[in-house]
Amino acid sequence: MSVKILALAISLAATVASAATDESGKPAAPATPTTAAKNTGVDINDIRAFAAVFGLVKQAYVDPVDDKTLMQSAVKGLLANLDPHSEYLDEKEMAELSEETTGSYSGLGVEVLAVDGALRVIAPIDDSPAARGGIKPGDTIVRIDGKPITSENASEASNLLRGKAGTPVVLGVVHEGANAPIEIKLVRAAIRVASAKARWIEPGYAYLRIAQFQENTGGEVKRALAAIGNANTPIKGLVLDLRSNPGGLLTAAVEVSDDFLDSGTIVTTKGRLKQSDLSFSATPGDLIDGAPIVVLADNGTASAAEIVAGALKDNHRALIMGRRTFGKGSVQTVLPLDDTHAIKLTTARYYTPSGVSIQAEGIRPDIELGDLKLVARDTPPGYIVGERDLPNHLKGANEKEGSDDKAAARDNLDDYALSEAVNVLKGLTLQRKPALPAAEKKG
Repeated sequence: MSVKILALAISLAATVASAATDESGKPAAPATPTTAAKNTGVDINDIRAFAAVFGLVKQAYVDPVDDKTLMQSAVKGLLANLDPHSEYLDEKEMAELSEETTGSYSGLGVEVLAVDGALRVIAPIDDSPAARGGIKPGDTIVRIDGKPITSENASEASNLLRGKAGTPVVLGVVHEGANAPIEIKLVRAAIRVASAKARWIEPGYAYLRIAQFQENTGGEVKRALAAIGNANTPIKGLVLDLRSNPGGLLTAAVEVSDDFLDSGTIVTTKGRLKQSDLSFSATPGDLIDGAPIVVLADNGTASAAEIVAGALKDNHRALIMGRRTFGKGSVQTVLPLDDTHAIKLTTARYYTPSGVSIQAEGIRPDIELGDLKLVARDTPPGYIVGERDLPNHLKGANEKEGSDDKAAARDNLDDYALSEAVNVLKGLTLQRKPALPAAEKKG
């Protein structure tokens, strides 16, 4: 078997070499196996070593291993050593990737990355078992159902986070800054991610949460803002919450960025292949007519979410508030091998409008905040902030029945970053010059 593989490998090397071109673009001279190795960077001794190892495993490993399993393992190893985001996808993994982009699957609802023999949490998805169980960005999963995660099984271990809804799982988790793992018991569930939700913080000030960038996120953003906006209560300012957003589709990030920009570059990508060099620009039309924006970000804001943050920051359309973002500045392309297998390959880096790569650096906020929570101390029972909170108070002329202002205020109190964002947003709104009436514009 090893002789056949060696012969095939040498044949392939010679074929690649014969089709090679030199730096001027002219066909290279016919190559022997030695020159083929030199031109392609593949040493014939490495090919022999691979064939020898393959043969020894086949002959001497304690349990029989079929050829297909060995070859798939070799391919997975080849991609695993490139970067954390390139990987081989079998039929099941391709289906899971498709489910993620549509926002519907069964599991724990957490985005992870295999790093140093463990699973590093990028971000939990809103209202998922992981989020409700206390999993946070920056946590490290070191065990699943008591089985340690190692560099050898980390990729496969991430698949164990998924499973049939209703099935339990116990995770060994090391919280960021902690020294020892704790056990967190979770139950898998059907994850239905609504990628965009909007509500009023208070009259004139809107809150837009984007949990993930999926195929339909752009449309969801438009519908969410249209649902709360009206002629009587225009949006004077917007808090865009991208915290714990693990990213998603580049196209969705471009569409959302364009929703708040009238012009300017959104993002550019550059790779080794010419088709990887792309530039995306905004088109006229701003959903909130230039009203100020404060973007909330943290170390779970990654990938496509960083594209949006970078586009709005560099075009001076928004202030970024919170913590430095994750720093994933690369683009992956799914390249099919056949109907049921593919590779997800890192093919480009992306650059913010100012030409900066945020790879491994992230985006630093304009206003940095600690990971804090507001706590009301020494206050009487109840939540009284004014006359309207007193029992049996006289109704005001503009007071609405069933107002949820108190609930929104409680949310703002519990969320330190959101509370600070609203304060900054109000300051930006006061500085904004009011639009001129149509008659004055004509001069």
